[in-house]
Amino acid sequence: MTARPEVCVLDVNETLSDMAPLATRFEAVGLAGQHEAWFASVLRDGFALSLVGRNPVFADVGYALLRQRLTAHGVGAPAADDAAVDEAVAHVLGGFADLPLHPDVEPGLRRLREAGVRLVPLTNGATGMSDRLFEAAGLLGLLDDRLSVEDVGPWKPHPAPYAYALERCGVGASLALMVAVHPWDLQGARAAGLRTAWIARGAGQWPTCFDRPELVASGLDDLAEQLVGGL
Repeated sequence: MTARPEVCVLDVNETLSDMAPLATRFEAVGLAGQHEAWFASVLRDGFALSLVGRNPVFADVGYALLRQRLTAHGVGAPAADDAAVDEAVAHVLGGFADLPLHPDVEPGLRRLREAGVRLVPLTNGATGMSDRLFEAAGLLGLLDDRLSVEDVGPWKPHPAPYAYALERCGVGASLALMVAVHPWDLQGARAAGLRTAWIARGAGQWPTCFDRPELVASGLDDLAEQLVGGL
């Protein structure tokens, strides 16, 4: 059993939320199989804007890149017909409000909370969106705080969001465990001094271009087992 952290700082998109249902919405607007590439492009451009001090909003970046992708694939042609593009964008982005949690999340979070570990999401999106996710699952009451990079400016993996989370939680970095499915997020947390746990979710081997995390788990329930054991 690994030493328990005082706080688990939790990434939200893909780590806790299951984004697979977005695939049907992308297919419905003529972009079959593109939801993962779109999301990766949102992260890429959000990182780039953060790097040059623009402090992007997730919804704005997602909207712009989805419009670009739709028009490149002929949705809304001729160009004057923006209504079709706007309708398609609204249909796709509206799916974020209905995303479920991965099945392992609820039992894992409940077990960690019962063991006295504080739970604090830190998202590159908006807290309002993640709040709806937790509320729908009946888990909002388990959270000690809900944090977004929108309160800081730059996106993770910039150092500022991790420092903000530590300040809000009132703990030193060594007492906080960053939990994420994204290696880039854990690399940022590690650079800020936090402990790190990778939720692998069948992703294969850890990419060797990043420093290895302290813990590797198949899901939040597995992580809780490693941290809490039989307690």
